[in-house]
Amino acid sequence: MTYMPTFVFSMQIIMKRIILQILLSGLISLNLSAETPKDSALIHLIGVDIKPAYVFPSHPFFKGENLAQKNLNSTLSGHLKYGFKFSPATKTGQLYPHAIQGIGIGYNTFFNGNEVGNPLALYVFQTSRIANLTQRVSLDYEWDFGASFGWKKYDMSANPKNTVVGSKVNAYIHLGFLFNWEVAPKTHLRAGIGITHFSNGNTSYPNAGVNTLGASVGITRYFGRNEFPTKGSNLPPKPLFHPHVTYDLIVYGALKKKGVLPEEPSPVLVPGTFGVMGVNINPLYNFNRYFRAGVSLDMQYDESANIGRHIANDFIPSDPEEIRFYRPPFKEQFSAGLSIRAEFVMPVFSINVGIGKNFLCKGEDTNGFYQTFVLKTNLAKNIFLHTGYQLYRFKDPNHLMLGVGYRFNAQ
Repeated sequence: MTYMPTFVFSMQIIMKRIILQILLSGLISLNLSAETPKDSALIHLIGVDIKPAYVFPSHPFFKGENLAQKNLNSTLSGHLKYGFKFSPATKTGQLYPHAIQGIGIGYNTFFNGNEVGNPLALYVFQTSRIANLTQRVSLDYEWDFGASFGWKKYDMSANPKNTVVGSKVNAYIHLGFLFNWEVAPKTHLRAGIGITHFSNGNTSYPNAGVNTLGASVGITRYFGRNEFPTKGSNLPPKPLFHPHVTYDLIVYGALKKKGVLPEEPSPVLVPGTFGVMGVNINPLYNFNRYFRAGVSLDMQYDESANIGRHIANDFIPSDPEEIRFYRPPFKEQFSAGLSIRAEFVMPVFSINVGIGKNFLCKGEDTNGFYQTFVLKTNLAKNIFLHTGYQLYRFKDPNHLMLGVGYRFNAQ
């Protein structure tokens, strides 16, 4: 009996659900975190950024093997952002006085709209202070996570050279480090550097990914209450913190495409879309309010794992749509591993990164190291949305992860 995948949802649906759930959950978290009408006052801000960047030539397409016959080594983006921080009159504002979170929209051009497009990114972001350098200058970080729309994807006849981008919608991930200068009351100038990654997480092929390194300059204006408490303000006492262990239970799913190498010089794309289901059991020791770490037991079933070992055709057909597979045994598609996890905790959002190795597995597709990058968005004290990305062997995109988690012993 031959086996063909049965999941047929599109990349556009996946990415739109991810970004909409992140934005919605952020708003829910804000409402749930309000203490009283008096204590829940927010400080609002509007920001504008310009980001010129260098495109890494990780694919021949960027080195001139395109219809325009020119190097694509630069990009430019403009961003408009709305954010908020919690007032110093709230507990959250006392614990995280410099944390800002919000939503942003960015227009990107790679100076080749016919083949690449001019994608529009919609994302959530968070920024906070790393260190004070002077009374008015600080070193900050910022991360952005969302989706980018409007790419010109690969098409055999209309866009044959662009074998980098396989979907109109791609994930957008950015990390930057910035000097933050208060040039006037409630007005800040920020400048620095950052890296950006665009990818669809193997939900479509091709998926070579687009990576950039660039500069950033922008201005931010605060509105509403004073940014910092005035002298003699009647502030709530800062709550005490006791180190403790929390336990995160996470269930997630994903959809992905699969390429196999049946004695061919380049991957043959398997028709259809495959499903992934996973469970993480992750105890974390909370060292302080900002950092926790631990070990995670990661169990996963991947419908596409090791199917290249079970091709049913007597010979490889010229049309990939005619490739058929026997269903691999469960033990070749199920894996269990242990990963070391570190989590950076802020209001509304937390960033969890990990590196692990499967100890229960069979077959080349699951026998290796894996890496995870996860954004946790708080929906309530114990419940969070889990949105992440998994790599294999530090370089191979595996799949996106969208799920929910429950935290035991949350304080």
